[in-house]
Amino acid sequence: MPIYVYWGEDDFAMEKAVTLLRDRILDPLWISFNYTLFPPDQADATVQGLNQVMTPTFGAGGRLVWLNNTTLCQQCPENLLAELQRTLPVIPENSFLLLTTRNKPDERLKATKLLKQFATEFREFPLIPPWKTELLVQSVNEAAKSVGLKLTPQTAELLAESVGNDTRLLYNEIEKLQLYTAGSNQPLDVNTITQLVGNTKQNSLQLAAAIRTGDTAKALGTVADLINASEPGLRIVATLIGQFRTWLWVKIMIESGEQNQQAIAQAAEIGNPKRIYFLQQEVKSLSVKQLISSLPLLLELEVSLKQGGSEMPVLQTKVIELCQICRRA
Repeated sequence: MPIYVYWGEDDFAMEKAVTLLRDRILDPLWISFNYTLFPPDQADATVQGLNQVMTPTFGAGGRLVWLNNTTLCQQCPENLLAELQRTLPVIPENSFLLLTTRNKPDERLKATKLLKQFATEFREFPLIPPWKTELLVQSVNEAAKSVGLKLTPQTAELLAESVGNDTRLLYNEIEKLQLYTAGSNQPLDVNTITQLVGNTKQNSLQLAAAIRTGDTAKALGTVADLINASEPGLRIVATLIGQFRTWLWVKIMIESGEQNQQAIAQAAEIGNPKRIYFLQQEVKSLSVKQLISSLPLLLELEVSLKQGGSEMPVLQTKVIELCQICRRA
């Protein structure tokens, strides 16, 4: 069936997929006749979109109807469900229906089940968690490969650290580096990456590292940098929780006598066992008790932000408390 459902928080990756789909379906000379975008605030967007996708294609190419930021997979009244049930099975072969949303589809919803049944592609575009550094490096290597840019393992890690999970920023930096190396077959070195990209972008992992060492001044400075860079508070907390849980699992496994890095990696849900050595070094100065004590504070921080607490003071208060825990002997 010519139905596509894209969802997730990685807006840039989703935009690229939509562009590829649009270019594949539409004939450039007939776009104005065969391409319709329905924004979420348009009255009866779903009904109009379903009616439009049943309209025969004009000229060459196919027809694409895009329901952007639709809520069909989160809430679907009975009248819209009836329209979906009537339309989805009979969409013409040369007409394509695209639905996009940032929110995760509700698997219990009849509309979601119906779309999954008929969809050619039901695809998620998730942001890589900032603490999953091996996936970030993999993403950097894939982006570099797509434009023919050569990176060493060290430069790939440096670039991943600099851009984090911001896919749009990653591709912008990759394109800039490609222009710089045009005509060269040599991989970029660390100095070049540092000069062109700049490893100055404060990220939540750097905040976690400052807290781990009990460096209150550095941690508070990083918090300020993150907020000034418009990093959402809940995203910062999610990264901190993920990092501290990883450290806790590694520390527990070490103290239990486990020496097999593969086993530790599996318990801590780490894709690359080679990271275990570095994580072991990071948690040397911390005890299991300290790491366990940090988790309730992080939970309190998350709850405060979800209840509408002001990001800067709430983060500053909890970061100071976390640093105090990590400084204790």
